[in-house]
Amino acid sequence: MTTQTFPSSRPGISAALRRRRRGAFPGVRGAHGGPVVDEHQGAVMGGPEARVALMNLGTVEAWALKHSDGVHHLQEGADLARRIGRPYLEVACLAQLGFASKLPDFTHARRRSEQAIALAEEHGWRTATILAPALVTLAYVMVWSGEFDSAEQVLRRADVALQADSGPGTGMLLHLVKGMLHAGRGREPEAAQEFTEAHAQQSRLSHPHALTGYVTGWLSATRARLGSPGEARAVLDALRAPLSDAGEIRNAWAVIHLAEGDPAAALAAVATVIDGTAPCVHVATVVEANVLAALAYREVDEPLRAQQAVEHALALAEPQRLVLPFVTSSSGDLLEGVPRRRSAHAALLTDVIDVVHGSARVTSALPLSAAEALSPAELRVLRYLPTNLSRPEIAGELSVSVNTVNTHVRNIYAKLHATDRSSAVQRARELQLLGGGPSR
Repeated sequence: MTTQTFPSSRPGISAALRRRRRGAFPGVRGAHGGPVVDEHQGAVMGGPEARVALMNLGTVEAWALKHSDGVHHLQEGADLARRIGRPYLEVACLAQLGFASKLPDFTHARRRSEQAIALAEEHGWRTATILAPALVTLAYVMVWSGEFDSAEQVLRRADVALQADSGPGTGMLLHLVKGMLHAGRGREPEAAQEFTEAHAQQSRLSHPHALTGYVTGWLSATRARLGSPGEARAVLDALRAPLSDAGEIRNAWAVIHLAEGDPAAALAAVATVIDGTAPCVHVATVVEANVLAALAYREVDEPLRAQQAVEHALALAEPQRLVLPFVTSSSGDLLEGVPRRRSAHAALLTDVIDVVHGSARVTSALPLSAAEALSPAELRVLRYLPTNLSRPEIAGELSVSVNTVNTHVRNIYAKLHATDRSSAVQRARELQLLGGGPSR
């Protein structure tokens, strides 16, 4: 029989919670006591405190970059709370589960955060403090995908939820997301203020955490973009390994070098991020590195390599619709120069350019069933509609007849309540159906 160790007394739980809130992640496990859950039989062995212990341990593991462990324990805690009829703690676990999931995959993070929010709303806990991690995580994912207006609305709820919480962890994340939102909208001074506050909150934590590189990197990069590369350098010069070698920090150095007019140094800075040797929290860091490399290649008059870097960035960004790295890097004119008919990611490229020009994506009011009704064949045709290809050309790409394409297009229009190609593309973007790119 295999057992896991969790608190067997309330003092143990309290000590673990206090250590977690101040960022003393290595000490949390030491605050846990006797066995609680039999992994094979699913039996509750330590009483009702087990669900709190699972939530606490899973949260710590997520902050400490133990993705799979954190997700496992938080899901286990949510399942346990559901079985014994404790919806408040189920919401708490699901809210933290959204945060834990966002480190490797924003898609899962969004779904789990929305699940926590929906359950909380069923019970009237719309702005409860326990919901704050889910609200901030949902806003975080929305900002990355360029849904700035929707993210701002969610952040307002998070502000209310966090009024009764003085812990630096979630507060730090809140300021980080607000800074990213301002950066996406081109409001660099406001972004710098939020990143500075996030950095201050971070200093209150006694140990590094999963987002340390993001907070430090965003603060430094924003100061460089504001014309203060010296201040930006000072932030990074204070770092030591392994953080100084992290991909998020390498990208910040690249931003500084570009601001100083040294594209060769910028390329050297992101080289280890692009080749995969620099540790990165999320693929978004690698997307940003490729965008920065594209800007550097343009500066050294290598347009072909710049386009290749953009295409690589789009390929990495498409599965999770990572728009933000393109927007904050001021790469609009670079993207405009990419031949869309040659790009395998024309739909995402169009979305990115729309956001760069201030046309932020919105959430569709259409029911999800409309999207689910599209067949795989219709989805393949749909993903060619944002391109300039004619119907005969689409038929050629898919190796089907023009009549088949015409039939699929009629069905797409009917299911998406569209009247023409343009409105069908707009509906598809709102429903996020274009993330897979044209299928060949």
